[in-house]
Amino acid sequence: MADPSSYRPKPGQIPDSPGVYKFRDEHGRVIYVGKAKSLRQRLSSYFQDLAGLHPRTRTMVTTAASVEWTVVSTEVEALQLEYSWIKEYDPRFNVKYRDDKSYPSLAVTLNEEFPRVQVMRGPKKKGVRYFGPYAHAWAIRETVDLMLRVFPVRTCSAGVFKRSAQIGRPCLLGYIGKCSAPCVGRVTPEEHRELAEEFCDFMAGRTGAYLRRLEQRMQEAAEEMEYERAARLRDDIEALRRAMEKNAVVLADATDADLIAVAEDELEAAVQIFHVRGGRVRGQRGWVTDKVEAVDTAGLVEHALQQLYGEESGDAVPKEVLVPALPEPPEPVAQWLAERRGARVDLRIPQRGDKKDLMATVQRNAQQALALHKTKRASDLTTRSRALEEIAEALGLDSAPLRVECFDISHLQGQDVVASMVVFEDGLARKSEYRRFQIRGFAGQDDVRSMHEVVSRRFRRYLQEKQKAGEWTEESAVQDDAAADAPDAPGAPDTHRDDDGRPKRFAYPPQLVVVDGGKPQVAAAQRALDELGVTDVAVCGLAKRLEEVWLPHEDDPVVLPRTSEGLYLLQRVRDEAHRFAIAYQRSKRTRTLKASPLDAVPGLGETRKQALLKHFGSVKRLRAATVEQICETPGIGRKTAETVAAALAAAAPPAPAVNTATGEIMDDVEE
Repeated sequence: MADPSSYRPKPGQIPDSPGVYKFRDEHGRVIYVGKAKSLRQRLSSYFQDLAGLHPRTRTMVTTAASVEWTVVSTEVEALQLEYSWIKEYDPRFNVKYRDDKSYPSLAVTLNEEFPRVQVMRGPKKKGVRYFGPYAHAWAIRETVDLMLRVFPVRTCSAGVFKRSAQIGRPCLLGYIGKCSAPCVGRVTPEEHRELAEEFCDFMAGRTGAYLRRLEQRMQEAAEEMEYERAARLRDDIEALRRAMEKNAVVLADATDADLIAVAEDELEAAVQIFHVRGGRVRGQRGWVTDKVEAVDTAGLVEHALQQLYGEESGDAVPKEVLVPALPEPPEPVAQWLAERRGARVDLRIPQRGDKKDLMATVQRNAQQALALHKTKRASDLTTRSRALEEIAEALGLDSAPLRVECFDISHLQGQDVVASMVVFEDGLARKSEYRRFQIRGFAGQDDVRSMHEVVSRRFRRYLQEKQKAGEWTEESAVQDDAAADAPDAPGAPDTHRDDDGRPKRFAYPPQLVVVDGGKPQVAAAQRALDELGVTDVAVCGLAKRLEEVWLPHEDDPVVLPRTSEGLYLLQRVRDEAHRFAIAYQRSKRTRTLKASPLDAVPGLGETRKQALLKHFGSVKRLRAATVEQICETPGIGRKTAETVAAALAAAAPPAPAVNTATGEIMDDVEE
């Protein structure tokens, strides 16, 4: 625990101007980011008597070892920089909202030649128009099914679209009138894009004018006694009205607004957002967060606005944002929102009428979400705490292992040997901390030696990041190890730099290392820790045969009861490590199998490789072709053709494919 007075800036050193500040811990990691209208006043408040600070603030300043700041011109710049730094450094003491579920949205891929309507989750992509988010994917599909009758936009995948274009026949939706079949040229790309844009206009709330046009066309068809066309238009109007009824009118003035409500207690807060477009609720989402910093309702609202609109622009930011409390001061936030929208944004608290009533509904949803979250967490927390206590008691640990790391080795008959590291914190998987390794210290199959290598590499990296600059003496070993590490799990931040405060790959040590295996694997892991001088990390192994727990230097295993929550947690950790390792090993194997003999031909780029495969249909036929026949491929000269023929002749033909279900050797397989 650090003494804040040891790093307190000198009097007069802090400027009296707007800015953003960062607290770092003893390892240089950024642990808190904040902004202030006056840096001098705000930072001085952190260095008062510890007894007068909020408990969470007290924990933060005693964890920190230094503070630094950046002066900006305006409070709006401070807001933008604070958001950027929170996203970049992921400080542990900042409020970070996380969705309590992955909400689906209705997306129209206007960035494609033939736009596609589909359900999408995850981060938004450039050039794609989104509507929602919705609570359930089936609600999107019901709406789309009704609207495809009027707006027959493509909904098929790229593979189905390409296949239909090749065979000259549309899919089933094209035959029943729910797709305009651009794949076979029934409509031009321009006509199909116009349909997609009309679909987007209708979903955006511009419904009245379109319905009136359809009604007028229906009346004209009836007057001209084209009763079949009039009946189709009547059914189209009915389908659109049913789609509209799924989103009831809540604001009569066709308002575009987002309503944000907060429910909180001393430890946690829940945020609910209703997205209202054209007076109708078009989407809903919710967040739950731990209050790891001393923050009031206005502060929670400001953090929610940053999270909600930090990556948005244009119409994705509505004209009105209704909140339960205004940030202090509100002007910089309103100006920041206006800059993201490109027009004025009204940020306010609803005082009366329909908007106030709807805000009360959003508030009830937030309270229910918080109550549900606390009920689930209380139950889960009790079970997880019991499991961790049982593990600590069985292994003779001084305290419950709040961070557990598990390692597993995977290979296919000694080939493509890889390892996985999964992390559980407080009994829950922390997937952003997962890591993958390729075994490169030796060739062949040796699980014990592989385990020693992986554990050594993991803790060498920990020691590297623990030491201050210049204090680590095994620099060459570290550099070699860094080159040998496999890429991080998807979504993990770039953490190659040492002193910039970003989250490090192996910055936090576990209290317990679990290995998938018995006594030999445990001994290898313990030997790796002993060689590095790591003495404060416990090791155990879980053998699959009888689910025995093995400890270093013990001849007999620890047998936990089959009904033990501790054993169940160890099994989940082990199984997750096994799953992650197998997934990585299979992905490497797949990449190996997809390798083509043409990859080894010098000077042959991707374009000419594709031209050769398109011309001959397969590598097998290309291998049997003469140099003159290869020269007939567009873009291939004689010199290149000779190089290709020589390379394919030198390469050994692949092994025959085998049907694993029947055992039949398939001689005629296209490569």
